[in-house]
Amino acid sequence: MNARLALLGAVDQGLAESEVFRLALQHAVGELGALGGTIHLRGPMSALRLVSVTGLPPVLTRSWEIVDQESPLAPARALEQGSGVWVPFTSAGPAVPAGGAGPAEGVGPAGPAGHTGSARPVGPSPETAGDLAWPGTGLAALPVFSGGRGIGALTVLTGDRGEPSPEQWDFLRALVAWTEERMAQAPPPSGPTQTELNGERLRQALKEVSVGSWDWNIQSGELIWDEAALALYGTRPSEFTGRVEDWMRIVHPDDLAPTLAAVQQAIRNHGVYEAEYRVRKLDGTWGWTRARGRATYDQNGEPFRLIGVGWDSNEPRTARDELSRALRHMSDGFLAVDDNWRITFANVEAERALGFSEEELFGRVLWDLPSARQVPGLESLCRKAAAEEKPTSFDVRSPDDGRRYHLRLVPGPAGLTLYATDVTERRRLEDERRAADRAAAERATRIAELTAALAKATTSRDVVDAVAQRVLPPFDAVGLMVQAIEGNRLLGVGAVGYADDFLDLLNSRSTAGTSPSWNVIRSGAPAFLSSPQEYVAYSPDHADLPGIAHKQAWAFMPLTVSDHTFGVCVLSWDRPRRLTADERSLLTTISALVAQALERARLYDAEHTRSRELQRSLLPTGLPDLPACVAAARYLPAGQGMDVGGDWYDVIPLSSGRVALVVGDVMGHGLPEAATMGRLRTAVHTLADLELPPDEIMSHLNDIVGDMGEGSYVTCLYALYDSTTQNCSIARAGHPPPALVHPDGTVHFPELATDPPLGAAEPPFETVELTVPDGSLLVLYTDGLVESSKREIDQGMADLARLLRTAHEDGTGADLERLCDTLTAGLLPAEHQAADDAALLVARLHALTEDRMASWPLAEDPKAAGLARRHVREQLSVWGLDELTPITELLASEMVGNVVRHARGPVSLRLLHGAELVCEVFDGSLTMPRMRRATDTDEGGRGLQLITALSQRWGTRYTATGKCIWTEQALHGPNTRVDESPDVLELLFLGTGGIDADLDALALGDEEQ
Repeated sequence: MNARLALLGAVDQGLAESEVFRLALQHAVGELGALGGTIHLRGPMSALRLVSVTGLPPVLTRSWEIVDQESPLAPARALEQGSGVWVPFTSAGPAVPAGGAGPAEGVGPAGPAGHTGSARPVGPSPETAGDLAWPGTGLAALPVFSGGRGIGALTVLTGDRGEPSPEQWDFLRALVAWTEERMAQAPPPSGPTQTELNGERLRQALKEVSVGSWDWNIQSGELIWDEAALALYGTRPSEFTGRVEDWMRIVHPDDLAPTLAAVQQAIRNHGVYEAEYRVRKLDGTWGWTRARGRATYDQNGEPFRLIGVGWDSNEPRTARDELSRALRHMSDGFLAVDDNWRITFANVEAERALGFSEEELFGRVLWDLPSARQVPGLESLCRKAAAEEKPTSFDVRSPDDGRRYHLRLVPGPAGLTLYATDVTERRRLEDERRAADRAAAERATRIAELTAALAKATTSRDVVDAVAQRVLPPFDAVGLMVQAIEGNRLLGVGAVGYADDFLDLLNSRSTAGTSPSWNVIRSGAPAFLSSPQEYVAYSPDHADLPGIAHKQAWAFMPLTVSDHTFGVCVLSWDRPRRLTADERSLLTTISALVAQALERARLYDAEHTRSRELQRSLLPTGLPDLPACVAAARYLPAGQGMDVGGDWYDVIPLSSGRVALVVGDVMGHGLPEAATMGRLRTAVHTLADLELPPDEIMSHLNDIVGDMGEGSYVTCLYALYDSTTQNCSIARAGHPPPALVHPDGTVHFPELATDPPLGAAEPPFETVELTVPDGSLLVLYTDGLVESSKREIDQGMADLARLLRTAHEDGTGADLERLCDTLTAGLLPAEHQAADDAALLVARLHALTEDRMASWPLAEDPKAAGLARRHVREQLSVWGLDELTPITELLASEMVGNVVRHARGPVSLRLLHGAELVCEVFDGSLTMPRMRRATDTDEGGRGLQLITALSQRWGTRYTATGKCIWTEQALHGPNTRVDESPDVLELLFLGTGGIDADLDALALGDEEQ
């Protein structure tokens, strides 16, 4: 649209109104893909006159030549309403307002947005042409203004697309504004260079006739007659009042109505007024007079004055003879017939055209003449004009020599007069001009459309697709290939219309310097080869390629930017094709546009590839396989042309059969957002390793995002699942809730507190506790999976729930990888280009069964260490883990001893038999143990060193009532034995807190401590 307006803006000022109207209608019809259009201008006597037509045949527009301003037709309604009007067609024709007049309620654009309503249909419409109904789907009309006053309307007949879109209404308004501006700049009409009756000869003939002149002010009614007019119209100067009523009083009553009708018709048509009527003379008799004149119009297009002359039709025969001679010898054909189509007069040119002399023609019926019957449609057009009793013009073609004649039929009191002008050369020039204009407009349109498409293209594939869609069809080409230089090779960027085998063959010759592509790149000039013979002559070393590719004509165009040629664009045809000079020039221009777009796209591709690689490196490379959680995930980047995003997911294993599930979304796209995602993912790992609860983790993340600066916002959901209690603690910040799928297939979205995104939230964050049955699915996702411009998030979540239920019913939910594919395919179809990234994390949660857990309360007493060793020994024997008994006893004894000595109760011991053996000691103190370096003379301080040496992993965490110290040991593989490790023995006998607290522990071989 902007390209069309820019094109119109380049049109020179001072263009004639007819050209302004023609350009406006052409672009309106082209932009809307419409069938045609019209422009009406306001005239006197509440009428709109048709002044310009595009694409519509006369049979449709004839009834619209004069439109009453009070009628319900679309132009009149738009002018009355002062805004755009949409009139949809029904089976009976266009919709019209109730009552048949005035604008229908709800019709036309409502407000600045240009929204339109529709008129309700009420039977047959006035927008018909005889028995023919208007084609298309409706009429869109807008008023035309000048000086704040409505002066006309522009109307477009729409095709299958129906009502214009809001963008198209905006374009039409801008187009009308351009029309109004150029109308104000248009020069005043100068009139034809030669009148219909050969004006110079007519004036010479009238010299002998007493001619009076008159001047009628149409707006005020003032009338001016000179002395000759006063005498002609039988009026004494003393009786003349200077009003138009003076004239109306002297016209014969029988002649007044048709004479007034002739005046109105001439004013409406901006044509010549001609009439013959009787007037009362001074002696009371009636005499015949003739009148001829033309109207002038003010700056608003309103008729202002009607100026003309009148003469006595009863003048001597010599004057009539002069008039006849002037008519007889004028260059145009002139023929007069009576009401029965009998010829009463024919000039020399008419005799020549009809093939008879005047004596042979006089009294004969026009349609009895062979030359008249041979002209297709002549009789029907003439009879229709006579029936309508109004002047009509049309072109006919001579069947003998093919010449074209313009016929003008003018009804008169005694019959019909026909003027025939040879317009063969004039029409040829007009056709050539229109063809040139159409070709120029089409070229401009193609370039504008291609420019717009290339401006939207972001990748090299986008550029190739834009060229294939916008360039191949107009040139009837069947193949497109774009190649670019990579090092010393010429590699394909994209191709359309070529087989893969041919492209592979071409790539195998990518370094061949004699190929047409390399020749064009070296020369920097295009090559147009119109046949296989020209191809072979141009590149004999590659004579086999035309036959393999099944192509017979080519256009090789270099891709050059800033005097650097980096590739070639090749169009091809499946038949010989010699391009015209205009086509070659247009393709050369197009290649420059393609080069600019492709160079930009290649830079984008390289940058986009680096961004994607960075993003992939920041996401998890794999998910851990844990007894408490089996997970699968998907990351789906945004649609083509978008920057990288900041969505992420994670599964973080924690101590004692617990696991953290995280999903987040950094708002925005680009490298800064991807970097922010990486920082936050690292921070989440660090905070999770500290065994902090979800609400505290969210508070720390909120501080981190807040320190990044204003405008940084992140949504996040953190879920902590404990397999020993089947409890899941969830905290979120501005993120969609997870979907919980129970083992029976029911899907539930937990009701979580709606905290603002990180960076805008104010802690504390609310934590929700859920009991999750064994085998349940927890589905975490970002909003890009369930929300888009075409789908609300509630609908997206409902679709997610439906897909999860269906997957459970048909059994596909058992395979989490397959389930992820099902969800992404159902929520983000392949043909849908998402506007936002999407992350999906699906986790099946498993509980640690009671037979794999054992716990005991312990007293706050030094003997608690011995009791703990006995519990460990007995339980490991039950589990069949006797080989782990010695080390586990030492670990439990040391941890319990430290608790008894340094902490406070209540104290308890718990063993977990999962993928590893976990030993936990709970107490009621919040004081965390810390490792320090002990000297050789210190009796204690080596307990944590002993725990580190004996366990695979250990740590501490806060609980609701205090803290927990835990260790992990591998179930299988080499285990450290006390009697085989000198380092461990050294730690034991140097003294530890646990050994000091329970002296009996020194006798490690004693089973009853």
